[in-house]
Amino acid sequence: MKKARMGKNEMDDLMAYDDKADDTDEGIGMCGWILTAISWLIVIVTLPFSLCVCFKVVQEYERAVIFRLGRLLQGGSKGPGIFFVLPCIETYQKVDLRTITLDVPPQEVLTRDSVTVSVDAVVYYRVSNATISVANVENAHHSTRLLAQTTLRNILGTKNLHEILS
Repeated sequence: MKKARMGKNEMDDLMAYDDKADDTDEGIGMCGWILTAISWLIVIVTLPFSLCVCFKVVQEYERAVIFRLGRLLQGGSKGPGIFFVLPCIETYQKVDLRTITLDVPPQEVLTRDSVTVSVDAVVYYRVSNATISVANVENAHHSTRLLAQTTLRNILGTKNLHEILS
């Protein structure tokens, strides 16, 4: 059983960040400010109970990416520790920063010398930027799995059987 490693360039391409999205900072608008004020009013009116809903905790190995009215908050991801989420207008997504292992299921690969080989692999990856992982890829875990399968088939398809076995 051979193990394939995904190159840094493939991961960089997967997690490529679109700088143009950051340049268009138009704010949340008048309706956004009104909704924010109403949300703060609800927090203040229900103060003792709202603290249980508004304060969130993120572990040492996690980060939280917060969206206000569907837009990323400035400052990037929050954590580790405690942070505040306004009810009704803010949502957050936790991202695990630990190294994650993926088993790539067995792939039937046709080598350059027309031999069919069944190969599986193990992929190790770690999210380095939680904000980019959430904002640019719908499901980074699934995307990494599919990229590993494709890369495994493409690389082994260009090799002869004796090169794969050595």
